[in-house]
Amino acid sequence: MNKFELAGAFALDKSQGAAQQIYAYLRAAIVQLKLVPGTDLDRAELARHFGVSVTPVRDALLKLEEEELVDVFPQHGTRVRVVDLESARNAHFLRLTLELEIARKLAQRHDDTLVRDLQGFVAQQRACTGRGDMEGFAQADHAFHERMYVAARAEQLWRLMRGKSGNMDRLRRLHLLESGKAESVAQEHADIAAAIAQGDVELAEAGVRKHLGGTLSQLASLRERYPDYLIGRSGDSL
Repeated sequence: MNKFELAGAFALDKSQGAAQQIYAYLRAAIVQLKLVPGTDLDRAELARHFGVSVTPVRDALLKLEEEELVDVFPQHGTRVRVVDLESARNAHFLRLTLELEIARKLAQRHDDTLVRDLQGFVAQQRACTGRGDMEGFAQADHAFHERMYVAARAEQLWRLMRGKSGNMDRLRRLHLLESGKAESVAQEHADIAAAIAQGDVELAEAGVRKHLGGTLSQLASLRERYPDYLIGRSGDSL
């Protein structure tokens, strides 16, 4: 199994719950593939790393288990789970359903501020691509979509979707490593923003379908390239 390793400082905010902070930290590390599938997570070692007791670590790991990002083996330990294709498929269905409706609503409005914000996130992504900053790119990607949910007054749905998307996010992160993928993602975002600016509902919906379907269309290639990262029946299709 892979050795547990976390880099970077962790400053516990004592005004907030420790378990939630540890959960958020570990979830980000798993989604960003800093903790790869198969990594063993020792509760005592994690507690030492975060400077807390074992209890908040246990609670954080149980929440990650609910999201199908780790496997918890009673009396044995915890391990980062391989990407579950069924979970990713369900998350994709949920996200596509939500964002098609959101894109439709936003295209029916005239909101120059929203369009400028979306275009700004696209510019950030292109700048990050130019300097090889994939973490910054992913953050701008996240912000682009969150801004759409906020504009549609669907913040609760954003939080719901994010809580279900861990495995889908890991698939997207793997796909982002492919040559030219970052550039195409930025262009797809630009196309969605342009359709919203033009008030073209059909074009906005088509842009969302293309954008969210890109990774899934490459599933066979990703499975071949990263066989230890994905699980699912050989005939699975997302």
